[in-house]
Amino acid sequence: MFLWDWLHSLLYYFGFNRNAKIVIVGLDNAGKSTLLNMLKTGRAAQFPPTGQARSEEMTIGGLTIQAYDLGGHAIMRRVWLDYFPAVDGIVYMVDAADRERLQESKTELTRILDDPEIPPIPILILGNKTDKGTAIGKEELIMSFDLQRRLYKETGYNETENGRPPLRECQLFMCSLLKKQGYGDAFRWLAKATKK
Repeated sequence: MFLWDWLHSLLYYFGFNRNAKIVIVGLDNAGKSTLLNMLKTGRAAQFPPTGQARSEEMTIGGLTIQAYDLGGHAIMRRVWLDYFPAVDGIVYMVDAADRERLQESKTELTRILDDPEIPPIPILILGNKTDKGTAIGKEELIMSFDLQRRLYKETGYNETENGRPPLRECQLFMCSLLKKQGYGDAFRWLAKATKK
């Protein structure tokens, strides 16, 4: 129940007393369903690939969260954009241990970050599976995904090449859902970013 208590105190701290919708996207096998289950039950579990969009609703500390796991195989990626206009935040999961698919994951994330049709909602990037020996570190992921100018800093945005800020706030956190590590600060950031 640690996760429930933690989320309750977090939401209380940020003064949430409303509804929020988030989508969880990323390539298949990145950990999206596991994250959704962790948020709902506080337990890690493995799931078969998500064949269709799935949602869970939870009420924690006065905040009703509607979270959507949209699946990550190529066919499901086509429907991601349909959900983005109606949500308060996007969680993009990266399997940091699957080096063979990092370029594919980068392509999908870049498509989201650069799409002017997506509202300027915050994007939380989770580099998952840091418990595996093949996982890349945070700095390597930043460089591989060309995120140097996109990540939000406490002092504001880094300027892009054209001198303007990125379209939306985004931040990267490394985590291991299996070991229940690293996502606490990530969701604190997302809670603060969606409140703005």
